[in-house]
Amino acid sequence: MILDRFKLTGKVAIVTGAGRGIGRAVAEAFAEVGADVVCAARTPEQIEETAAAVRRFGRRALAVPCDVNERAQLEHVVQTTLRELGRIDVVVNNAGGWPPKGWQRTNEKFLEGAFRFNVTHAFLLSRMAIPVMREHGGGAIVNISSGAAILGNSYLCAYSATKAGMNSLTAHIATAYGKRGIRANAIMPGVVLRESAMAPEQLGGDFRATAAKHTLTPRLGHPDDIANLTTFLASDEVAGFVTGQVISSDGGLSVHSPMWADEQATTG
Repeated sequence: MILDRFKLTGKVAIVTGAGRGIGRAVAEAFAEVGADVVCAARTPEQIEETAAAVRRFGRRALAVPCDVNERAQLEHVVQTTLRELGRIDVVVNNAGGWPPKGWQRTNEKFLEGAFRFNVTHAFLLSRMAIPVMREHGGGAIVNISSGAAILGNSYLCAYSATKAGMNSLTAHIATAYGKRGIRANAIMPGVVLRESAMAPEQLGGDFRATAAKHTLTPRLGHPDDIANLTTFLASDEVAGFVTGQVISSDGGLSVHSPMWADEQATTG
């Protein structure tokens, strides 16, 4: 049956930023379709809660505290995964974010910090995991990018630029390792209602109302929307021919033109 092809039975997945929001939703979705999950994030209490949720599906789970800005801690996640679960099949580079700051106030230190948080850690964890994946016949990497990567915003210069870098990194991983059994794809969420390192209210004004106005669906996003797409991309059975892609899950926000929408509203 086609639903069986979504199964990740016997697979081991590492999910960063797994303590809340999208990361937790991905961890639970993976467990529901049969994967064992390594939950990595900075807050031990949060990842313990996520690991407990994974176990309720009858799957194994590890809660591994990790600041993705620290290479040694990323290495610890990989080593712990291999010691306790014996393999790595899927990596979801979900940890990320960065505070908004105006263009004129953004300096090189601020930009470099954003790059390390959003791109460098994904590069490092992927590079650490790929040799292990290849030992077991291949694997999948899913990078959680952002719709901000392709939209201009004077307050999101650093964040947007680094998420665009994550999209490019995805293409390079797919190109370098596609013939060796490794698939890499990225997802660009729109406005997702979740706890976040960069909550919408930080952007000033009634951001949610504005986002809802320019989203083509009748609602904003939910972590499960991204988790469902991540599960699809992680499955070799249903997404085995999908690699190097950057896919929007944003309610149509990235294709919406306020100009045309306003004209339509006035003309009926």
